[in-house]
Amino acid sequence: MSTNNYPYQDGFEQYLSIQGLAAITIDEYTATLIDMFEYLSNFNLGYQENHKVSQLLDRDVEQYMQMLVNNRSIQNLTYNKILSHINIYFKFLFTHGFTNNLPTLTLKGKPKPQKIKGLSTKWLSALPEILNDEKVNPYTKLVLLLISKGFSVKEFLKPGFYKLMNKIDFSENEQQFLKSFDDFIKPIQLKQNSNDIFLKQRYSDNPILTLPGLHKYLNPSEKLLGIELNPSVLYKSYIINYMVQFGHNLPDDVLSQKLNLDPTSIIYYRKEAEKYM
Repeated sequence: MSTNNYPYQDGFEQYLSIQGLAAITIDEYTATLIDMFEYLSNFNLGYQENHKVSQLLDRDVEQYMQMLVNNRSIQNLTYNKILSHINIYFKFLFTHGFTNNLPTLTLKGKPKPQKIKGLSTKWLSALPEILNDEKVNPYTKLVLLLISKGFSVKEFLKPGFYKLMNKIDFSENEQQFLKSFDDFIKPIQLKQNSNDIFLKQRYSDNPILTLPGLHKYLNPSEKLLGIELNPSVLYKSYIINYMVQFGHNLPDDVLSQKLNLDPTSIIYYRKEAEKYM
């Protein structure tokens, strides 16, 4: 009995299995293709008329991929993974005579995260996905989010930093994470009788996390994400990345305001950024 949720699902999954792909990987292909064909059924006028996969063109797949970028804010790594799934699917259809078109032939992947000579900016491009990853500790997520807004660890571990949170511009994805973080931190705030956002989980007369205490949460996440999570290194990579991209077009006073840095620090980071240009 056919269980197809998208065209030729049974045959394609059998093909993937023969190629030696693990069941969990095949499930990822299935999720991608079900989502794409549901989208095409709902929003693609050409596919709605006859639901013939053999008549899909590059612009149809491109419409779906653009929706993922615009509406779901997927990052380059995820974009490339999804495009690869779709590409292999259409190659299967083409080589097995189910279509004469290869609608992914003209579609190209997105560039990989930039690396600045020894300073990785991978975490910046991956941040939206990290914020949605339930396996990553909430403190780790908040550290990355605040550093991406230009705050150093010395700043956000200070008592009273929480008062600045309403003044920071957060995206919709970031706001969703902050709602879940609020659920996480509220019981701890009640226990510690404190409104601060980095708190020890056991009651203490000095409830705010120290830097060594924060590292106890960052270290397991570092292994999970494969990213160095030293806050000082992350902060430096953020500042230098910003300088490389925008520093040459902005005067010192504007940079000082945007990055919350004094003039001396601006001069220092300008010189550091020059090494990576």
